[in-house]
Amino acid sequence: MKKKIYHVAIIGAGPAGMMAAITAAERDSSVLLLERNSCAGKKLLISGKGRCNLTNVGPIEKFLDNFPRNGKFLHSAFARFFNEELMDFFTERGLKVKVERGGRVFPESDSSKDVLNVLLSCLRKLGVDIKYNQRVIKAEKNNAQFVIFTKKNKFFSRKLVIATGGLSYPKTGSSGDGLILAKKFGHTIVKPQPALVGIEIKEKFVKKWQGLSLKNVTCSLLADGKKVKSEFGDMLFTHYGVSGPIILNLSASAYECLKTSRKVELSINFKPALDTKKIDLRLLREFKQAPNKELKTIFANLLPKRLIEEFLNYIKIDGKLRANQITRFQRNKIIKGLTDFRLTVARTRPLKEAIVTRGGVETREINPRTMESKIVQGLYFAGEVIDVDARTGGYNMQAAFSTGYICGIASSH
Repeated sequence: MKKKIYHVAIIGAGPAGMMAAITAAERDSSVLLLERNSCAGKKLLISGKGRCNLTNVGPIEKFLDNFPRNGKFLHSAFARFFNEELMDFFTERGLKVKVERGGRVFPESDSSKDVLNVLLSCLRKLGVDIKYNQRVIKAEKNNAQFVIFTKKNKFFSRKLVIATGGLSYPKTGSSGDGLILAKKFGHTIVKPQPALVGIEIKEKFVKKWQGLSLKNVTCSLLADGKKVKSEFGDMLFTHYGVSGPIILNLSASAYECLKTSRKVELSINFKPALDTKKIDLRLLREFKQAPNKELKTIFANLLPKRLIEEFLNYIKIDGKLRANQITRFQRNKIIKGLTDFRLTVARTRPLKEAIVTRGGVETREINPRTMESKIVQGLYFAGEVIDVDARTGGYNMQAAFSTGYICGIASSH
């Protein structure tokens, strides 16, 4: 029996791999899509808490500001397929989208399943050959074609796209297979580390706050007392420490600081909209209106109820003191606590819990206009397997779709 040689073989049926397959198939290429799981898009389904944050609005330059490292690498890809094109891709196929706070774009249905269904429908209509339960264990190039080995089969293609993701959420299939393949092809792998992950806190009392969410606060990362980075927005207390959007955005920097600093802390400003003078005036007003009330009662107007007891312990002021007993010195301690509440970082959560992986295939070894390897002709990379990562808000998903799109075009030639 004559062996079938596909024009393009793609390893990994996540957002990047599926978009690469669709784009290549639209250009009349015979496409093979190999997926190690029994279904496609496992990580996509849990993205955005099951809602799938597709992208973010705004111009390219502002968008790239949300990639702390290697963002420039994506400029060419975004110039050809960006947020407007991605939104059009889905709306033209019947999936309406909406823009929420912070410019985040979601399907109107709030269902990542609907996003996946659009992609799968495209793959079927275009005749892409999808093969599930096919974990690639080896790939090599013999003359002008690639040979891809799985545990069960052997496949052949003229072009090969690696879109296997990073090392985060290994239960979804992202276990680093693509990085191993890339390394065997001669590529440099930037050591993977967690990005967008929770942070463990040393102070035991935060466990009492588990499940409590803070909105519109500022959290700063400090290394040996010096501010490294600040984020404004929402955060969440967990059984191990803290999480939520602003914590996730600080986590990669916290990971780096822990390598070199003796003490790494988080500083929470509960009242970022007010300067210290305005907070002082607010306190004086509260105390004047209820001079005989206990401090812990008055604090119900200043902080969530569950925070108050431990907050007062932190600033070392007796909550049973009445408002008319509070001294100026104690007032200053309250202000300091409200604007600079310190928590000690123990460590970041493990890579397997990270939303995305920082690290991967070295960008200098990939052509940013085509996503083709500069080392092996006909080899391409897309998505999280590349050493590019961003903040929360749809930026990483856009990077996956854009690099997949570019791969699909380039590999179909």
